[in-house]
This record gives sequence, C-alpha cells and structure tokens, in this order.
Amino acid sequence: MSLETTVNDAIKTAMREKDKVALDALRAVKSQILLLKTDGHHAEISAEQEMAILQRMIKQRKDSFEQFMAQGRKDLADVEEAQMKVIEKYLPKQLSPEELEAELRKIIADVKAESVKDLGKVMGIASKVLAGKSDGKSISETVKKLLS
Repeated sequence: MSLETTVNDAIKTAMREKDKVALDALRAVKSQILLLKTDGHHAEISAEQEMAILQRMIKQRKDSFEQFMAQGRKDLADVEEAQMKVIEKYLPKQLSPEELEAELRKIIADVKAESVKDLGKVMGIASKVLAGKSDGKSISETVKKLLS
C-alpha cells in the first residue's frame, strides 16, 4: 500500500476521532505528496521519494520545535512535537546510534575509506542504504567520527 493511500485512510480516521493534531500533520503529508506528483511529472511516487518527503517534514518540525523552545514558546513547540510524532509513525524503525555505527562501519570497510577525504564516497552509499532508517545529520556526524 502506498503512503498516499495510507495517509488518506489515516486522515479519515483522524476526522472521525476529531484528532486535530494528527489531521493537521496528515494533511501536510498529503499536500507534499500532491505537490510532488503535480510538480515533477510523477504519476507514481517511489518509496524513496515517500521517505524523503517524510524525513524532510520531520526535519522541518524539529527545526521549528527548537526555534520555538529557544524563544520560550512552549505552546507552539508542543504542537510541532506532536505533529512530528504523528509523521514518524509512517517512517521505518529508526536505527539506534549503535546500530547506525555498525552499519556505517560495514559501508566504510566495503568502500575502503581511510580518512575524512573519503567522506563523500561513504556518504553517497550510506545515504542510499540507510534512507528512512536514520537522518542525514546523524549519518554524517557518525561517519566523520569513524573516519577521523
């Protein structure tokens, strides 16, 4: 079942349950899917594109959450955090830091990376292999730590 179908079903459920936070988050996801379909000549959206949409939306909400907390707007930060939790349900299980490090060690060994100069090679493969399982920032930080 595609993300679009899943989200449409979840929107109906949220409407029945009068869950405003979930409804807002799911409508935002649906909006991003529709934008991608109409903007880029995509009749169908791949699983990778769906994961990219969800990860981008979670990143946006994390950034907003941090900004609102820095400004002392806990009320707005709580809304962003709640929406983030709703969207995260549609991503695959995220890797723990230990699992991420183990996966990256395998990739580094496969690529035969030896120093930070090989960061680009490792990141290119790691981003594809770990798409949806971890965010790019965590991958990048862990790769830098392992290569230095």
